[in-house]
Amino acid sequence: MKSYRKELWFNIPERRAFINITPQVEECLYESGIMEGFALVNAMHITASVFINDDEPGLHQDYDDWLEELAPHEPISHYRHNRTGEDNGDAHLKRQVMGREVVVAITKGQLDFGPWEQIFYGEFDGRRRKRILVKIIGE
Repeated sequence: MKSYRKELWFNIPERRAFINITPQVEECLYESGIMEGFALVNAMHITASVFINDDEPGLHQDYDDWLEELAPHEPISHYRHNRTGEDNGDAHLKRQVMGREVVVAITKGQLDFGPWEQIFYGEFDGRRRKRILVKIIGE
């Protein structure tokens, strides 16, 4: 069995964003040479997410609106976490809802997706460097 590991780095200038990282993960798969196995893709920061869904701008805006309703950024005094001097209590909650990682099967050297599925990086407290881990195992 082979193992491959790579970190993808992002520095999103906005506080919140959704970025399609499918091409970067496909490049990792190509570099790995693995034809059958699994790819784990996970956010290495507790205010960011990795998830699978459709690459449709209206859906992404719906996510952003919905998450902001669930856990609005302001007032920042609303979150006990922010008493530590942070202002990202909402980002922690948004990450919890959207998830930490995805696992995708690899079949015949391709990510084995269902219709319309793509991998996204969800940023909820941007404006600094953050990373995603891509770990691929198989043969």
